[in-house]
Amino acid sequence: MAKFYSSLDEIKRELQSGRITVEALVKNYLSQIRSNTHLNAFNEVFEQEALSCSKTVDDRIKSGTAGRLAGMVIAIKDNICYKGHKVSASSKILEGFTSIYSSTIVERLLAEDAIIIGRCSCDEFAMGGSNENSYYGPVKNHADETKVPGGSSGGSAVAVQANMCHAAIGTDTGGSVRQPASFCGLVGFKPTYGSISRHGIIAYASSFDQVGPITRSVEDAALLLEIMAGADDYDSTLLQRPVPSYSSELAPSSSKKKIAYIQEALSSPGVDDEVKNALVQYIEKLREDGHTVKAIAFDYLDYIVPTYYILAMAEASSNLARYDGVHYGYRSPNATDLQSTYKRSRSEGFGKEVKRRIMLGTFVLSAGYYDAYYAKAQKVRRLIKEMTDSLLEEYDFILSPTAPEPAFSIGRTEKDPVVMYLYDIFTVQASLAGVPAISLPVANNNKGLPIGLQLLGRRFAEQELLNFSKYFLEL
Repeated sequence: MAKFYSSLDEIKRELQSGRITVEALVKNYLSQIRSNTHLNAFNEVFEQEALSCSKTVDDRIKSGTAGRLAGMVIAIKDNICYKGHKVSASSKILEGFTSIYSSTIVERLLAEDAIIIGRCSCDEFAMGGSNENSYYGPVKNHADETKVPGGSSGGSAVAVQANMCHAAIGTDTGGSVRQPASFCGLVGFKPTYGSISRHGIIAYASSFDQVGPITRSVEDAALLLEIMAGADDYDSTLLQRPVPSYSSELAPSSSKKKIAYIQEALSSPGVDDEVKNALVQYIEKLREDGHTVKAIAFDYLDYIVPTYYILAMAEASSNLARYDGVHYGYRSPNATDLQSTYKRSRSEGFGKEVKRRIMLGTFVLSAGYYDAYYAKAQKVRRLIKEMTDSLLEEYDFILSPTAPEPAFSIGRTEKDPVVMYLYDIFTVQASLAGVPAISLPVANNNKGLPIGLQLLGRRFAEQELLNFSKYFLEL
């Protein structure tokens, strides 16, 4: 079994000492991938390419010209475009599609000598919280193969969890990096909206989608953020300012902080008892260390999930209109004319959950319902953002569980899909407000399943959030 490396620094020390090579590292990860194919984490492995790249990076290390990510083997979520490689968003409708360009983040990772080992399964078009909605079948949690890994970036999380790569890149629309990181015992980071380019990311909900790393350490999350972030001519929503040196300025926070925690996380019967216990333990640890920790009531908590889903589904309806069976991807063999091409290709190509969200999104945007649902949800979003910003002016961070319970069983069916949507109760606040949030692994329950806690910070205050996260994990 390949050795677990907690950070890239650890790998670099071994590379410099000559104990390992990047080629040997890649071979070990490929061996792990072969041993864990039953977890279904990868939709495709770039085996020969990764091996070829590893030799190039080894040569660059010897000549002293290697980039900052030399030695980091990364998996990417299957909604991130990589030129000359297939990308499907785990959907039948994009089966066989090859990207004609690379996303900005892939170009930036490769420029620093990262090796991309494959593309990971996800919920179809990143729509889901369990990674059961993939056209290629469910992904299994390495801690317990009867459990889900979380979603939608579940394959990315399991690839890191099972040591099939060192780090992975996912996308987070309403918690899709943080929740699987929590379920798999990893660090999952969603930066401020507008930090990382979305160019080359298959869109789900454009005003929410954000790229984020899944890692074993805060150090690696800081380095990956530093490399992926920054202005890009292809994405006008990005902040136009130099990227801070997150990795070199990373240090455990020593000053005393004011931290708020959402009181409903402890009072709600919907939150698992062991998740509550983990939260209580860390609240006590923080208080013992001199921090001010206070309970707050978030007045709009009941509106967070419905607001998010109305807006996200409306945006999904618009973004997925382009998949019509005409331009590329799946085209129904049963089509007889243009109209049947559209109808059959979309009904056969999209999965059940994606179709549900497209139909709901189309409904809330339709004449007569736009003002009642979509316009009203936009107003509530503004209220949620204003209240979140107001709280973060008074407090340094907001603490909560990442998810109401640890990983649940694969195949657990809910009569009402809203029950599944409510698992996003703690993660979607950061998405609606556009603030950075991080999930940190803090404990395992009595069945060995990981539990994560989440910290929210102020907009573009990633450095403070990362520094405090490093301190938090050392408590």
